[in-house]
Amino acid sequence: MNTLQCMRIFSQIAVSGGYAAASRKLNLNTALLSRSVVQLEEHMGVRLLNRTTRNVSLTEAGERYLRRCLKILASIEEAEAEASAATREISGCLRVHAMSSFGHDLVLPASLRYQRQFPKVRVELTLSGDVPDMIEGGYDTSIVLAPELPSSGLVSVRLGTINGVICASPSYIRENGQPKSPEDLVSHSCLLLTTPVFPTDRWVFEGPDSSYAVDIGELRFTANTPEALAPAVASGLGIGLLPVSAALPKLISGELVRVLPEHAVQPVNVYVLYQSRRFLDAKIRAWVDLLREELPTVLAGYDEAMLKLNVGATS
Repeated sequence: MNTLQCMRIFSQIAVSGGYAAASRKLNLNTALLSRSVVQLEEHMGVRLLNRTTRNVSLTEAGERYLRRCLKILASIEEAEAEASAATREISGCLRVHAMSSFGHDLVLPASLRYQRQFPKVRVELTLSGDVPDMIEGGYDTSIVLAPELPSSGLVSVRLGTINGVICASPSYIRENGQPKSPEDLVSHSCLLLTTPVFPTDRWVFEGPDSSYAVDIGELRFTANTPEALAPAVASGLGIGLLPVSAALPKLISGELVRVLPEHAVQPVNVYVLYQSRRFLDAKIRAWVDLLREELPTVLAGYDEAMLKLNVGATS
């Protein structure tokens, strides 16, 4: 027995004053309506309607049950309307995860612009060095950096690529010399950004035909965010690989110099992940649209700034 359907049928019969009127309202035949009421009565062991050949009337138990049914059905309609509105109205709580190596520089500013544009949405931004389980963590979207994504049931949208920059302080280069090739890194002190994206014992470069990995030297310092690693590199501890967003300000100020500029480090793709394309909440769709519109431009700006910096260094 479909209890909810039987409740709807019983309530409509009671409100309409009979089977014929309820049949027209619900577009169901009277035989089905009669069976549904009988099933309810048998299920509860109580008569709900008094039937005559001309009309029906509620029993005392039927009157009490009708009041309850109408409240329940109204609550269900309200819940359905609220859930349906989520696909149309940009409101509610948007739970965003981003990898910290990327989130501070790009995702945080984007989330602030999003909140100004959609003030009915409360944004909860979590930055971490790990790629989370989105369902277990309760996230609507996750922005991750990876050379490529493993297969999963999540929807992924590629937003662009972010390049890495190998750099060191001028004092380190004066004291230890400039590596001439990636293979020379094995004889230098290297500082490592420890994230799920990069290997822990080598750096990957882009060759003319394919990428290749090079072993790096003694690890003197590791950090799980670029914000922590950049000052360590600038202090002269060793050579570090930083995302361009973290390296660029210190390259411009002269605190860092680029190492092996003629050797391109393997770029990392930027993805936004979410759980399903079907019945996507309006707030999530608006967030993904904003990221697709803004982040490629910001990433391209980093590349242009690096190009100008390199041209200035050689002119």
